[in-house]
Amino acid sequence: MASHSSLSFFFRVLLLLFFLTTLSERVKGQGGVGINYGQIANNLPSPARVAVLLRSLNITRVKLYDADPNVLFSFSNSQVDFMIGLGNEYLQNMSTDPTKAQAWLQQRLQPHISKTRITSIVVGNEIFKTNDHVLIASLLPAMKSVYAALTNLGLEKQVAVTSAHSLDILQTSYPPSSGTFKEEFIQYLQPILDFHSQIKSPFLINAYPFFAYKDSPKEVPLEYVLFQPNQGMVDPNTSLHYDNMLFAQVDALYSAIKTLGHTDIEVRISETGWPSKGDESEVGASPENAALYNGNLLKLIQQRKGTPAKQSVPIDVYVFALFNENLKPGPVSERNYGLFYPDGKPVYNVGMQGYLPDIIYSSKATSTKILNMWRAVMGLAVAWLMILSIWATR
Repeated sequence: MASHSSLSFFFRVLLLLFFLTTLSERVKGQGGVGINYGQIANNLPSPARVAVLLRSLNITRVKLYDADPNVLFSFSNSQVDFMIGLGNEYLQNMSTDPTKAQAWLQQRLQPHISKTRITSIVVGNEIFKTNDHVLIASLLPAMKSVYAALTNLGLEKQVAVTSAHSLDILQTSYPPSSGTFKEEFIQYLQPILDFHSQIKSPFLINAYPFFAYKDSPKEVPLEYVLFQPNQGMVDPNTSLHYDNMLFAQVDALYSAIKTLGHTDIEVRISETGWPSKGDESEVGASPENAALYNGNLLKLIQQRKGTPAKQSVPIDVYVFALFNENLKPGPVSERNYGLFYPDGKPVYNVGMQGYLPDIIYSSKATSTKILNMWRAVMGLAVAWLMILSIWATR
């Protein structure tokens, strides 16, 4: 017999059907947006509750910084595509012992991939920013070990292998057509790019116009970094007009990649965002600016906009981040990039109002039962929308 709390949850969800009718129209077309789901906090909702939240927001792409089995289990049989992370701490061992990569995949990926859609493994995060040359030299061999292990498992066409980088790898980013990599990194980046080309995987970049504005608020127009109307800049070499910094940063990276002989590698934005709060020295960190940055970015994604140099390639973006994370080290801004508070309330309004159930699940069996109930209700919601659509055309 169903528990009182389960039935209560079910009937509350039924009441959301009319809400979902409106919501689905609001978020329609946001399929190009992904979200970074970080968990450096001690007050976040359970993954089962987060699965409901993301479903209500129609977000179908999630990037993790690890391969948390609780998260992957909670999203089983969902329509969410996952990028999972392989932490920097694994790279050195995997670079010298390919069996370590095989063991990691068998433990972290194989138990879930039949039910959870895992599309990419991000091997390492911002390795070049560490300035640890042993770690940097380990990145490509580790990527190759992971790819070889995927091939052994017959998954190399289903799961891509890539890595996420900071914009610090660029020596020059202005104008965008003159983008170049730092000289000391080229010896590592050239073979990494060759490998991306060989396996046809994207090059990931973490791009934050906020940092450029924070460091030079008198030189960088706020409107230019927030996607607001402004005169922008014209690249003197290409005559292309840029009205926002993010697109200029992406095209600078394309230019740098081209200097190393590649025009066949797609650049995707694995992180971008704007903090809603910061230290006194972090100029521009505010809920108003964060709402403008992320809200205007979502509009560009909805419009399937490409950069001036790659107009036919819609930008591919993972927003940072889903929640504020209260245990992240560093300045105040690091703990305030979330679109949502841990209780599911929006930090600011970007037109994404989701539903986070307030029931705390005590077991995997209960989580599965509730999630299945939610999926059934969402099926009813889809049927309801189809009926309304048919009725409207009569």
